[in-house]
Amino acid sequence: MPENSNGCRVVYKGGQDEIVEKKSRFIATVKPVETEEEAVAFINETKKKYWDARHNCSAFVIGKRQELTRCSDDGEPAGTAGRPMLDVLLKEDIHNAAVVVTRYFGGVLLGTGGLVRAYQKAVQQGLTASEIIEKKDGTILFIRTDYTGIGKLQYLFAQEKITVMDTEYAADVLVKAVIPVEDKERIEKTIIEQTNATAKLEWGDDITFAEHGGEVLTFMI
Repeated sequence: MPENSNGCRVVYKGGQDEIVEKKSRFIATVKPVETEEEAVAFINETKKKYWDARHNCSAFVIGKRQELTRCSDDGEPAGTAGRPMLDVLLKEDIHNAAVVVTRYFGGVLLGTGGLVRAYQKAVQQGLTASEIIEKKDGTILFIRTDYTGIGKLQYLFAQEKITVMDTEYAADVLVKAVIPVEDKERIEKTIIEQTNATAKLEWGDDITFAEHGGEVLTFMI
């Protein structure tokens, strides 16, 4: 993620995948969570589901600044499972997510280094199987322009990667866009310059948004 971005990578939809290392199965289950209580409940549910597994190691990270983190080795040698799993979430800049890696022992010892690599690889596979979005803080901007100005605006939107929520074509054109908070002044100035001050601008509500599958998702702040 670029520096100065206000983005926050979160799991939009959890996923599951598994790897096999020296006959041991490592099943990674990822789920979005908003609170520690949700994370603990998910971990307990997963342990109940895989009650016959040798280990159900876990890690979760919560908060916009990843301020709440927990991890558990669940019987594996200290520091070989939970912490390496958590490190993957932190390195990938994931927020508000929990992961459980279930291990069915295959009879062959992996050693501490092998365990660390296996648990981290499993978490990475679980994240790959999940849908991850980048939530940003922004402000809605309504732009009203004539038909000669819309081409310049569309070019600007493409250059700046501005998210357009809606466009209405009538006697003139009304564009509803969302601008990241750190870009508001710069984008407003650029639009005025590009349209020779003919476009009418009106700022709307502050929102948290993300793009996913060609759609714009909005969230409560």
